[in-house]
This record gives sequence, C-alpha cells and structure tokens, in this order.
Amino acid sequence: MQSGADKPHVIVFANEKGGTGKSTTAVHVAVALAARGARVAVFDLDQRQRTVGRYLDNRAETIKRTGTSLPMPVHATHVEQTEEAFEESWSRLSADADYLVVDTPGRDDPFARTAAMLADTLVTPMNDSFVDFDLIGQVDPETYKVTRPSFYSELIWDARKTRARADGTSIDWVVLRNRLQHIEARNMRRVSDALGQLAKRVGFRLIPGLGERVIYRELFPAGLTMIDSKDFGSMGLAHVAARQELREMMAALQLPDPTAAPSLVAATA
Repeated sequence: MQSGADKPHVIVFANEKGGTGKSTTAVHVAVALAARGARVAVFDLDQRQRTVGRYLDNRAETIKRTGTSLPMPVHATHVEQTEEAFEESWSRLSADADYLVVDTPGRDDPFARTAAMLADTLVTPMNDSFVDFDLIGQVDPETYKVTRPSFYSELIWDARKTRARADGTSIDWVVLRNRLQHIEARNMRRVSDALGQLAKRVGFRLIPGLGERVIYRELFPAGLTMIDSKDFGSMGLAHVAARQELREMMAALQLPDPTAAPSLVAATA
C-alpha cells in the first residue's frame, strides 16, 4: 500500500444494502474526475455483480466502436478473493493515480471493510426511505426521532478510530441521498429530519446525489455517463437537469484537486 505524498485520494462507495445507485454514482464520479484531467483508477470489489467493471468495459467498447475520445479511468475487478490479490491490485491501481475509486458489494464483505478503513472519502448512498435509513440508524415508530445508531454506523465509527490511531488521518464520511423523488412528501421530510439528527450524532456529512431518472439506466449498455451526453445525441430538459445534479454532487463531495485543472463545470459545459 502507498503512503504519503504518492498516495492517491481514495474514494470508497459502500452500503450493505443494494439498490441505492451506488455503482452508477461511483462510475459518474470516476468519469467526472477523469474529465477534469485527473488520473483515475477504479477498483470493483463486487466479483458477483461486477456492475462497475461491466460499465467500464462497455465504455471501452464504445470508444473502440465509435472512435470517440472519452475520459476513461483504468479499472480492475477483485476476482481472486485473497488478501494477496487485493493488496496487489490496490497497489497497482494506486501507482499512477490521483484518485482511486472503489465500489464495494451491497452486502457485508471483509474486503469492503478493509477498503472503508483505507478511505479518505467514504460515500454511503441511500434512498429516501426508512428501509435504507435502518442501515445507519433506528427511529421511534411514532415520533420518528432517532433512538440509536445502527450497526453500520458503529462499524464506520470503529473504522475511523482505527484509522486515526494508525496514521493520524480522518475519514470524511459522506451520506449521499440518491434517487430523490422530485416532489415534496411527508416521508421525505421525516427521513430528512432523521438524517439531520443522526449526522450530528455520528459525524457524517449529508449531500444530495443523483435523482431517479431513466437516463442513468439507458446509458449503461454503452458505458456512457451524463458527462458524455453532449457527444451522443441531443439533450432534453431531463438531461440538463441530470448534468446539473452531477455538478452539484461533485461540488458537495469537496474532493481535493491535485491536478489544478479546470472545474467540472468548465469541462462539461
């Protein structure tokens, strides 16, 4: 494992529940960073679903088929489930990267726990529901007030303490509200209030993510993202709104910029 100035900024996407848009968000963040001119590597730890790996394989095929120059991170999938293979892939991907983006399985996994401990930015996407909220906290069924953190919050709390003892650095834990419905609803407000309470209690930042839009699912077969939409067909209002969501999410992540390159807004305008 690298350390010091040569170490890339590690962004780990982790949630032990599936269906939160975790892999789609990871790909969009990786491509957005590459569009800035950064050197980006992606490590897919989910050898079963392999969504991120397949997404980027599809992207490579589109580049080859169309001859279009698109920002393309290097990537690998953790197929051989051994510590030696994990460390080898991690070191190889980190060697020439400004950012290492890691996508973890939607289940408890020992390598996902290790990745969380190595993260500089830990991103937990979740949908606006108390089913997803239950991963990180529990609420009173009548008042919807937070009663206690859940097992996953405790796991991340322990990981942050271990990391601080190991090298004196901190993990920036970000809970990202994905697939927000575009209407105001009572349940949405209750979840929002509960997240605000829990954020103060366990110390994560809360930011908006990507909305529930068909376009994200349609882009997968070609490996495209909203960064690329202006190169592949005309843009409707939904595309414009999705690109704005991506810009706002990238800004809210507050990632360091080792390249000192133009901003995402300039790169994708």
